[in-house]
Amino acid sequence: MMQQSLHKRENKLAQSNKQLEVLSNGIFRNGELPTFKSKLSETGQSQLTAGTVEILQINVGYMCNQVCEHCHVDAGPDRKEIMTRDTMQQCLDVIKTTKAHTLDLTGGAPEMNPNFKWFVEEASKAGIKDFIVRSNLTIIRANKKYYDLPEFFKKHNIHVVSSMPHWTKGKTDKQRGEGVFNQSIQALKDLNAVGYGMLGSDLKLDLVYNPSGAFLPANQAAMEKDFKHALLDDFDIQFHHLFAITNLPISRFLDYLIASENYEDYMYALVEAYNPQAVKSVMCINTLSISWDGYLYDCDFNQMLELPVNSNVKHISDYNEDLLNGRQIVTSQHCYGCTAGAGSSCQGSVI
Repeated sequence: MMQQSLHKRENKLAQSNKQLEVLSNGIFRNGELPTFKSKLSETGQSQLTAGTVEILQINVGYMCNQVCEHCHVDAGPDRKEIMTRDTMQQCLDVIKTTKAHTLDLTGGAPEMNPNFKWFVEEASKAGIKDFIVRSNLTIIRANKKYYDLPEFFKKHNIHVVSSMPHWTKGKTDKQRGEGVFNQSIQALKDLNAVGYGMLGSDLKLDLVYNPSGAFLPANQAAMEKDFKHALLDDFDIQFHHLFAITNLPISRFLDYLIASENYEDYMYALVEAYNPQAVKSVMCINTLSISWDGYLYDCDFNQMLELPVNSNVKHISDYNEDLLNGRQIVTSQHCYGCTAGAGSSCQGSVI
């Protein structure tokens, strides 16, 4: 098992190095793209420094029942990287002592990890009060063994953050696969049925929008109104908030940009939309990302590029919050994606 895990990491590192080489090659037809670090200095910003860890974002595996065009995790049914119970136990040991108040579970489809429910229950016992699960919605309808997820989420008062590219079938299925829209609508109805997303309900249900092409998301508040109006009128579905997230030029989306010959234009668009105000609220300042095999990163995007934290503490088994707080955050050209326009984070726009 150890040798298999090492082989997976070597393959992932090789893939990440290729993508980093593309990102760092800033010589384009219209001139040289400024590095993210130089842009920080140019606008009077200091290099990014981590504050106190408030959110532990744990990727419990890359396995997913979908293969989405924009997926920065490169997730899919064929991905076998799954967090083991032993690594989960190391995370639980940290949860018992950390000052972090939120546990953010992601994937792939985090619910496909065979120890997902056990982990949530044990983390609840360990003192976590604020849970986030990033669900693709369709997993709820994918198999009978997942049909009870809405009730399970409710039992633990889990904040469900669900991917929903659009309120129309055509645009959703084009980005995420045939049949995804209908399954997503049914899953949202299932969540509404147990109280999620309803007016006045404490059971939080938020949707996530990612642009379907090589462009930045529109105004988050305006899109939220459109989504709410359309889903309520057409399907009698309610939800709380919409998060608009910029697609970062990494993994599958970077491959798409290159194949469609949109890479240079997209990078220029991100740089031109750089907003110094967004820098102050990027998620890496208060969030620590933990990979399926327990390694530590400043964010989920750095995790995909194999850019570990700038600290002597590299793995959850050696966790030391005092050493992690105040570390210099590792940045590269993809960081323009989080600081363009209104800014972007796993909680949507930051401004």
